[in-house]
Amino acid sequence: MLLPKYSIGIGDRFAHQGAAQLDALIEARQRGLMIAPVWNKSHREHTIVGSKPGDVRVEVDRAVKARGWTGPYFVDADHIGIKTVDGFLDSSDFFTLDVAELIGAEPSIDELARFVEKRKKYLGRLQIPGIDRGFDISETMIEDAARKYLPAVQQAGRIYRHIEKAKPGDAPVIEVSMDETDRPQTPVELFFILAAVADEGIPAQTVAPRFTGRFNKGVDYVGDVAQFAKEFEQDLAVIAFAVEQFGLSENLKLSVHSGSDKFSIYGPMHRALNRFNAGVHLKTAGTTWLEELIGLAAAGGDGLEIAKEIYKTALSRFDELCAPYASVIDIDPAALPAPETVDSWNGETFASALRHDQSCDAYNHNLRQLLHVGYKVAADMGEQFLDALEKHARVIAKNVTENILQRHIRPLFFGNLPDLERVNGKQSKSQRPGTAVPGARMPA
Repeated sequence: MLLPKYSIGIGDRFAHQGAAQLDALIEARQRGLMIAPVWNKSHREHTIVGSKPGDVRVEVDRAVKARGWTGPYFVDADHIGIKTVDGFLDSSDFFTLDVAELIGAEPSIDELARFVEKRKKYLGRLQIPGIDRGFDISETMIEDAARKYLPAVQQAGRIYRHIEKAKPGDAPVIEVSMDETDRPQTPVELFFILAAVADEGIPAQTVAPRFTGRFNKGVDYVGDVAQFAKEFEQDLAVIAFAVEQFGLSENLKLSVHSGSDKFSIYGPMHRALNRFNAGVHLKTAGTTWLEELIGLAAAGGDGLEIAKEIYKTALSRFDELCAPYASVIDIDPAALPAPETVDSWNGETFASALRHDQSCDAYNHNLRQLLHVGYKVAADMGEQFLDALEKHARVIAKNVTENILQRHIRPLFFGNLPDLERVNGKQSKSQRPGTAVPGARMPA
């Protein structure tokens, strides 16, 4: 299976918004750009919501049929390990291999020696096309990279071979996740990580490195944007060079995890993708669930009351809900509105506090993060919440589609072109050169 040049991960925790999510991709395709939808849901999310991996496949296939989508689409077994992969084998065709627990584990002396010996050809000055400065490579540098990452990549190899054995001939999309570590990988480290991926025979189509800054759930990037842009460009250059050096998949691309709502880095990413003519996989999660809450609040009546109840319950269960996500949220409890304050809100006030519009004075990023991790409260409501999603489906769907299209696809893939002008090879009068990522040809 070949992942297209551009793809976007779209989680749907309650399995109701597949068609609304797909509408955003349909609009982008009509504007000349093919972006493959990848529905991702992790073992943790399934456990919290009470769903099963097969439920995602059912919803996705239903949405694809309802909208007549003829492009490629995928179901991602998100952040799976060797202990959790089996439950996803039947329903998934995209596997994100999470090997974070083995980053920093000590490889055997023999494995370390073999890896260093095999890569001695890179000792001395290494110049990677697309990166201005060269790197002086020593045996110590190769050994240090292998000590930190080799056991993790070997684990990814074991998981991949397990998948391959269980799904002979299927050739699913494989992503190797290296983002959950203490610091960003240097270009040299990423280069030798990819060497190890090649040694393991993993046909990876995406790799998720760690970038500088914080990628908190559901809110904007926190950190030095210029430094991120530098790392992103360097990683694009390393991938292109590693593909050539190690015989990796020519389709290999960067994956940016927790990429939802990282508005301040979409511009630099867009420019870098143009410069390198590179693809990207943007992985979002939780954003659609928040748009469901926004839609319920905006609908008023019982929808608003459910949204208020979810917030107040989440506030009372703060520690429980935040603990699993402690490394990817920054919430100031003092900045969260009191329950009686929220009780006084109308639908627009609630929606404005939650909607990620940083130009709006009412927007509260602390409330947004709490509700992002508070989906367990909605899951505990059971049919009450699901019935509300169906009752207010129209207003919710509008918010879901607009969020993906206007806040994510537009700035990252189209470069904030007015009205999403076409990028199918015919430049419009108002489109300036270099402002749009080159898109796939539209089918006749």
